[in-house]
Amino acid sequence: MKQVSTEPIRVAIQGGYGAFHEIAALHYFEKDNVDIVPGQTFSQLLKNLANQHADFGIMAIENMVAGSIIPNYKLLKDSNMKIIGEIYLRIKQNLVALPGQTIDDIKEVYSHAMALLQCQDFFEQYPEIRYIESPDTALSAKHIRDNEIKGVGAISSEQAAVRYDLEILKAGIESNKKNYTRFLILKDRNGDNEEEKEVNKSSLTFALAHKIGSLSKVLSIFSFHHINLSKIQSLPIIGKDWEYQFYVDVEFDDYERYQQALSAVAPFTSGLEILGEYKRGKSII
Repeated sequence: MKQVSTEPIRVAIQGGYGAFHEIAALHYFEKDNVDIVPGQTFSQLLKNLANQHADFGIMAIENMVAGSIIPNYKLLKDSNMKIIGEIYLRIKQNLVALPGQTIDDIKEVYSHAMALLQCQDFFEQYPEIRYIESPDTALSAKHIRDNEIKGVGAISSEQAAVRYDLEILKAGIESNKKNYTRFLILKDRNGDNEEEKEVNKSSLTFALAHKIGSLSKVLSIFSFHHINLSKIQSLPIIGKDWEYQFYVDVEFDDYERYQQALSAVAPFTSGLEILGEYKRGKSII
């Protein structure tokens, strides 16, 4: 009988304690013994995972309002990590500051660029407030508390406000009240390669030459095999004029037909790579 490990699961995130990455990690693993490994940047997240400072990583890849986090696609491709899962987290943004202040006292607001983009309607209501990009939502909140800065706010989660003893001056300032971010669950390919069961989704990457009909041929093959494309993102390949790297998420009900589609697509692409096969993620309200 296989023994169940009581060791905590170490999860590398981008950001500090109270970041949405931490919240998503706790929901995904559904365990009490999760140790969060913070990192200032997404590159640091991957380094912590590669250096075995963490067992898993969790990386935001797209938001319903702000769109895709483009640099993360290349970071993921260039790493030795594979996608083993995903989760969709409802993002509720809050304006937080040191206690005893009002919105009228706030002259500047710091937060991650994606969070700022998600709150543009709020900033239109308060044009006198200057908003400034920072590495992370939670780290912005921590900076205010550590330095006891008045007149400055942060956009962060409720959990970050509680953790750093800040007051929520205005809750739910995200423009879209159905604001979700998709997070990918990552693992080192050199680690324990226990296969995910009941996979029905895959993330792929491949290159296409700038030729008429090259992309349509690939899309037609997926359609013929009843493979649904849920996401397609292209990035130019540096040094190759008008050639693009494509990042595609596909969903399927029949794994064998999915494999047949990959075999059929391969001759029309270069560098076809499976970034991960996993089960479609759940949404957390």
